[in-house]
Amino acid sequence: MTTYIVLFRGINVGGKRVVKMETLRTLLIKAGFTDVRTYIQSGNVVLASNQTARRINETISALFSKAFGFESRISIRNVDEWNCMVAKNPYPEASESAKSLHAVILDGDPTDAALADFTSKASGKESFTLRNRVLYLYTPDGFGTSKLALALDNALKVPLTARNWRTVLMLQEIAASI
Repeated sequence: MTTYIVLFRGINVGGKRVVKMETLRTLLIKAGFTDVRTYIQSGNVVLASNQTARRINETISALFSKAFGFESRISIRNVDEWNCMVAKNPYPEASESAKSLHAVILDGDPTDAALADFTSKASGKESFTLRNRVLYLYTPDGFGTSKLALALDNALKVPLTARNWRTVLMLQEIAASI
């Protein structure tokens, strides 16, 4: 069995696309996944499976849209990939402030032109580092006011989802307990 972290994009945001985590857990357990655990209401799931990440994505995507009536893009990393992401954090000093550091999980590689466009959006003390399809985004003045955070989708043009560092570490802790 392999432990996976499954991230859903755009659920339970502003009272829209509401998904109860208890319902999601039940759905995943009935689909044959084991050790299913969720963290907060924003679509963070840790589970175990013998399936590949690709097959898990296909299975969950089909079940999710039937159960909830809309689609949510899913990003999946196995526990080793997640641990590597945490270990390679280029901003260890920012780890203390969960609101200032985010891991942006990319499901594709942005082009050089897209990265140049993204870089041009930086302002103030913001910075980022891209490693192994993870964009570590440091926004000391806050994610909500960050010009880089606002530009993620439009500039990078790859499927992505972001989690603050507190969530990243909590998901790592949950995965370690399975």
